[in-house]
Amino acid sequence: MRAAGRLCLVVLLALPLAAPLAAPLAAKVPASPAEITLSFAPVVKSAAPAVVSIFASRIVADRRNPFADDPFFSQFFDFGPGFGTGAPRVENALGSGVILRGDGIVVTNNHVVDGAEDIRVVLADGREFAGAVILSDAGTDLAVIRLEGAADLPALALADSDLAEVGDLVLAIGNPFGVGQTVTSGIVSALARAGGDPARGQGYFIQTDAPINPGNSGGALVDAGGRLLGINTMILTRSGGSNGIGFAIPSNLVGQYLAQAEAGAGRFVRPWSGIEVQRVDAGIAEALGLAAPEGVLIARLHPESPFARAGLRAGDVLTAIGGHAVNGPAELDYRLAVLGPDGTATVRYRRDGKDGTADVALTAAPEAGESLTVGPGSRLSGLTVAALGPGLIDRLGLPLSAEGVAVTAVSGPARATGLRPGDILLAINGQTIRDLGDFDAATRTGGRSWTVEFLRGGQRARLRLSGG
Repeated sequence: MRAAGRLCLVVLLALPLAAPLAAPLAAKVPASPAEITLSFAPVVKSAAPAVVSIFASRIVADRRNPFADDPFFSQFFDFGPGFGTGAPRVENALGSGVILRGDGIVVTNNHVVDGAEDIRVVLADGREFAGAVILSDAGTDLAVIRLEGAADLPALALADSDLAEVGDLVLAIGNPFGVGQTVTSGIVSALARAGGDPARGQGYFIQTDAPINPGNSGGALVDAGGRLLGINTMILTRSGGSNGIGFAIPSNLVGQYLAQAEAGAGRFVRPWSGIEVQRVDAGIAEALGLAAPEGVLIARLHPESPFARAGLRAGDVLTAIGGHAVNGPAELDYRLAVLGPDGTATVRYRRDGKDGTADVALTAAPEAGESLTVGPGSRLSGLTVAALGPGLIDRLGLPLSAEGVAVTAVSGPARATGLRPGDILLAINGQTIRDLGDFDAATRTGGRSWTVEFLRGGQRARLRLSGG
């Protein structure tokens, strides 16, 4: 009996303690009409008129044989300039865009308008304008279009993408599948996502679960205040439809891109770092005596690197630039691109267990040096090469240690060789290629048979070519 009494006493004492935990679960009666009619409609009415549909067409005249650029097969078959080509055909692309200036400045993805000969832009109200690309860049996958004869158009303001947080409500507005302007909702599901389509280069993105589908490319990712938080650029999918993992280019990068376009830039210019870095993982952090993995380890610096001139050296851990943390190579590239190619930036680093700061000058990579194109009558006719320097290394994405002569363009008969821009020439017919003089001499003395040794992606390769 006493045991039962004690059990009852325990239960009775526990009940008052449990009651407060259940209180927050009680239903709340809406206190106003606004709470009853909660809607994204005001945001959509504000933002949607500035989101456009883009129809781009391009003429594709050359459908090359898939083996034409292969170094192995080109030894046995003559893949001349006309081999495996089909009749010219028209390709049409559908995408979206965002008006950022009332006089008709539109931002979209580069892959939507790349190579387009005709661009038509249709506004949400049905008005249609012809568009012309004034700045484009495959690396960032952004393009700026100017609409002919446009004035007083609705435009979106840019949000500060550095203030975005995981969990923020967002809307994706665009023209998926060509069905017409569509709005989907979701949240920011991740920040600082690096990666992307290798064909478009690496990127740095805002991730969202707002459904994004083909045709949404170049459209707006809008925050709860109706401002542009990002440009929707791609999805992670196996079926071709949305799986709830979409990526947007942050608005702060869009702003830098827009500023350069309005300044009349012919190409998008990023500050040149002249350094090779790697992410600091747990093993590196332990080896360096860091409390936790953070920053990027500087593995190599070019002698002309602005970071080297500011006093940084190999082995330093770069932790922040311009007041923002840097935890990966793509993040470093992004931070530099947002800052632009002028002025200075304060960087924070760690060396021998101590923190330090330095001011780094933000400049573009030095321009590429002299180039040389092989003339008619040679098996390599149409091949253009240049001496490697910081500018060319940066443009071709080569290692900082690269030196010598690299291929920069391939046309004419040289297309049959399989050589590509970025290949570093090592020898031609046994003659070592150290500079343009060596290359010129080697290409003048070649006969009917040619042997070309080169580096591609760090791997040594050899071509054997026959024919005059």
